[in-house]
Amino acid sequence: MVTTAISRMQFLRGDFAGRRAALRPPWALAETAFLSRCDRCGHCIAACPTHILRNGRGGYPEVDFGSGECLFCGDCAAACRPGALQHRAAQAPWSLRASIDTGLCVAYRGVECRSCADPCEPRAIRMRLRVGSAAVPELETGNCTGCGACYALCPVRAISLQAAR
Repeated sequence: MVTTAISRMQFLRGDFAGRRAALRPPWALAETAFLSRCDRCGHCIAACPTHILRNGRGGYPEVDFGSGECLFCGDCAAACRPGALQHRAAQAPWSLRASIDTGLCVAYRGVECRSCADPCEPRAIRMRLRVGSAAVPELETGNCTGCGACYALCPVRAISLQAAR
């Protein structure tokens, strides 16, 4: 039997499996430890150069990829005085990975679109050519850093970011 630690807020909202947890800034501690350490000062939000951090539920910082991408610069973690964000060079910032909903993606319907592949620096999204139709994006999840560069630029929101399993 696998148990998942959930916050009091998740419990009160009926999220007993912890599936609707907020997307925390990079290098955040596990959710319960993060909530106990974070004092909601907002220094991490102010330090973010791409402005993807915002005040979320309860005043705790959350990531909003609709505003841009994460550069993994570490400024948010450096600004975190209580230690809820702990930047360690050898540690991945998070386990987020992009996924593409082929039912929503316009390229899979024959419309030329490369908006997700063009900004992808690690080349996790590549366009696969098809004879007689538009190229379609293919995701190499092993290369995806979860930076979110593809998310905001998708015109139909066919990109989502979730924790890798």
